[in-house]
This record gives sequence, structure tokens and C-alpha cells, in this order.
Amino acid sequence: MKIGLALHELHRAENELAEKLLHVSDRHKADHEIHHLARDLARWSQRHVRELAEAGRRYDVDLNPEPRGETHLMARARDKLSDAVGREPQASLLLLIDLREVYMRCAGVSADWELLAQVAQGVKDAELLALSKKCHPETLRQMRWANAKLKESATQILVS
Repeated sequence: MKIGLALHELHRAENELAEKLLHVSDRHKADHEIHHLARDLARWSQRHVRELAEAGRRYDVDLNPEPRGETHLMARARDKLSDAVGREPQASLLLLIDLREVYMRCAGVSADWELLAQVAQGVKDAELLALSKKCHPETLRQMRWANAKLKESATQILVS
């Protein structure tokens, strides 16, 4: 069923977005705003993963309700790298690269939510449509945050 494919793809994309946000948070720990906001935004995607898994059950789609996470060893390695990178001039360029990737992933997830909403309307599934209407605005907020931070960071790098 095509709904199953849409659910699978969105579940995968939300998982990857959450992982990327956690990676950005860890890599840029020296920038407290980036660190904390990226973590908060990752939790939104993690919640979306859980809710998509729940919605998938109605369509006999087996999605893992637990968001993918990184291993403790990887998190510790990132902490060490973050401490070293936070003091380097390249940290600003790495932040631009990371924010661009977050923005692009958000755009893809947003398109997936739009597609799922269209499918839900087509099959007249009010619950699935409600899920899309609830989660999609959060994805758009994630994308606006990444875009705003990208612009702010680019301006700081290019002007200084």
C-alpha cells in the first residue's frame, strides 16, 4: 500500500533529522544556543517518529517507535571533538555546513508531511491528516530556525 511507503519514508527522514540535530548539538557544544535548541528540535522529530510508528500500526506497517540514537561511545567522541573544534576558526564554517544540512533535511521532511497529508485526504483518514497537521508545523519551525541561524552565522563569518 502506498500509505505504507509514505509512512516508512517519513519515519526514516524524521529519524535522520533527529540524528543530525543531535550531531549538530554535540559538535557545537561551545555555542550554547545551538547546542540547546538543536536538542529541543531533535526531541520534536523523535516524538514524530513515535507517532508515525503508532499511525503505521493501523496500516499494518511495522515502524520502530524508538528513535534511532547514537551510541554512548560516539557521543563521547563527539564531545571531545566539540571541545577541540569549538576553539578553532573552522568551527564557524562547520556550523554553516551543519545548518545547511539541517535546513535541507527539514525541507525534505516538510515535503514528506505534505505528501502524507495529501494521501490522508485522498483516503479520508482523519487521524492521519490530524497527525500531519500537528507535526508538519513543527518541521516548518525547525526549518525556519535552521534558516535563521544559517543567515545569522553567514553574516557573522563574512562580516568579521
